[in-house]
Amino acid sequence: MDFINGEILYFNKPLHWTSFDVVNRVRRVLCRSIDQKKLKVGHAGTLDPLATGVIVLCTGKATKRIEELQYGVKEYIATLQLGATTPSFDLEHPIDQTYPTEHITRELVDEIIKRFIGEIWQVPPVYSAVKIDGKRAFDYARKGQEVEIKPKLLVIDEIEVLDFNEENMQLTIRVVCSKGTYIRALARDIGEALLSGAHLTALQRTQVGDIRLNDCMEVEDFIACIEKGIIKQDV
Repeated sequence: MDFINGEILYFNKPLHWTSFDVVNRVRRVLCRSIDQKKLKVGHAGTLDPLATGVIVLCTGKATKRIEELQYGVKEYIATLQLGATTPSFDLEHPIDQTYPTEHITRELVDEIIKRFIGEIWQVPPVYSAVKIDGKRAFDYARKGQEVEIKPKLLVIDEIEVLDFNEENMQLTIRVVCSKGTYIRALARDIGEALLSGAHLTALQRTQVGDIRLNDCMEVEDFIACIEKGIIKQDV
């Protein structure tokens, strides 16, 4: 492989790792393997720490393709807990409010889900990397400062209900969407549309463009192959 001239690498991001954790870990091992102090490495689309799945890394001159790769359609499998919300719309923060769920049925879920297909306006989460006046939204949120986040127009191509457990009010959906979609915010909006609340309990990105999860390497396996010389820089 030629990491200096540019490679595109596909990984299954581990749970609790940030996207930059993956970039930094891969960059460090590649720099050691090619005996260079610096090497450009970047990712083509952020995944939250509590999400797993497809993350695309570009090295060397291939980092010029990051913007192009970011526009690939993305597919997610998301599990929502209905009837409760958290400030971050996922498990990063504890539940802050509970809501009634007795009225929620599979028929209602199927009806509501259809409303989110096509072009929709979405307000990104306050705990997100959206920039407001040069700062990330989460910087304001962590200081308890309220800010106005403008809605964004995005496209959801498909939503499919994979499972709905009426006993524990857990909903699992498959979502195919455009760049910039926050699945956490989608969970919030689905909860509100159901006249209740919701937050994510699990999220996996299963596809980016033509890259599917089974095309991806595990980060630690890749590092082991680099360190053992199984994968190395072309001479």
